[in-house]
Amino acid sequence: MPHHQVHIIGGGLAGSEAAWQLAQAGIRVRLSEMRGSGDMTPAHQTDGLAELVCSNSFRSDDADKNAVGLLHEEMRRLGSLIMAQAEPAKVPAGSALAVDRHVFSDGVTRALADHPNVEIVRERIDTLPANGMTIVATGPLTTPALADSIGQAAGMGHLAFFDAIAPVVHFDSIDMDKCWMANRWDKVGPGGGEGKDYINCPMTKDQYQAFVQGLLDGEKTEFKEWEASTPYFEGCMPIEVMAARGPETLRHGPMKPMGLDDPRTGRWPYAVVQLRQDNASGTLWNMVGFQTKLKHGAQVALFRTIPGLEKAEFARLGGLHRNTFIQSPKLLDSTLRLKSAPHIRFAGQMTGCEGYVESAAIGLLAGRFAAAELLGRMLTPPPADTALGALLGHVTGNVETADYQPMNVNFGLFPPLSDVKKKSRKEAYTARARASLGEWLGEMETA
Repeated sequence: MPHHQVHIIGGGLAGSEAAWQLAQAGIRVRLSEMRGSGDMTPAHQTDGLAELVCSNSFRSDDADKNAVGLLHEEMRRLGSLIMAQAEPAKVPAGSALAVDRHVFSDGVTRALADHPNVEIVRERIDTLPANGMTIVATGPLTTPALADSIGQAAGMGHLAFFDAIAPVVHFDSIDMDKCWMANRWDKVGPGGGEGKDYINCPMTKDQYQAFVQGLLDGEKTEFKEWEASTPYFEGCMPIEVMAARGPETLRHGPMKPMGLDDPRTGRWPYAVVQLRQDNASGTLWNMVGFQTKLKHGAQVALFRTIPGLEKAEFARLGGLHRNTFIQSPKLLDSTLRLKSAPHIRFAGQMTGCEGYVESAAIGLLAGRFAAAELLGRMLTPPPADTALGALLGHVTGNVETADYQPMNVNFGLFPPLSDVKKKSRKEAYTARARASLGEWLGEMETA
């Protein structure tokens, strides 16, 4: 019999948080981390747990007006190790929570190493365990061997690739006086309805030509040396790469106007940018075919030149990076277990969440779900109108699509509010979430 009750693979933010939650519940944990065993990823610099390899910021800490700040607050209420160790590692960053990355990693490593229920083992795991409760939290730099093993278990192919993702816009920031809703050729979609599934933003010839030039001139994200050998999918070609193939390429691709009669003129515009509903509640819309490797500042400036998007607020900007994640809504149950192998849970970026805090939050939930299962307790998922519940809903239940993409937590993932003015909406989301989380925590205490 193994000494441990749960095997966690990966000592990043998600794996570290899951280990802490389990250990605090009295569960014995084996935490496998390949760094320190002679192996190292191309991006990491140390063998410390929860090493931050990119930014040192956990983004906004304002829980009243920002979804990630609300997520910080909820994680603190649930005894998060990541949030606890961020506090003594804080550095000045205005309203954001930023940390000294070495102090932070040292704190997480020390807390887990000192915990009597945690065994840290420096080892590389190349295949998924055939039995025994396991949490996989290896992140976007999962080794090829383990990625292949995950792909086989999930019924999918190789998972490591360059992922070009399209921007997502908050619906209430779109100027619908300049746009209209229609399907190309007025076709009705497979679900029936009125054939108005897309928001269409029309462009004149001058606007289109200026936009294409902006794509060509805009500052791009460069490949890191360790990423250069992994190509992006032809089917997810960045829009600026298409633009470089010729000035009219986009008018015969994602910006084609054919079959879209502008109700103001009765004619096709010179070019059209289309947005497609991105979540069930219709609060988020993605820019169709607009995968991009433009830097974020360049994206905001250029995309706000599109008619109707002059005041666009982005829930997610486009990006291009190596990623390894599974189609979680299809493959995981509501407690993050792999449906085809329920002894295995997934956590962190592997599930299709984006960002340090989001990864840790899914690790926190995976650890708590696993602990409840081992202790024979019932743990319902957090309410959908909390930050934790909204993020979990994105990962496990709100979408089942081949276009499932990583997402940061944002209020567009929350169930929509009715009869609340836009200027008061963020505070209303927060107030509702705090009340719901309090009720959920009360139910756990009495269970």
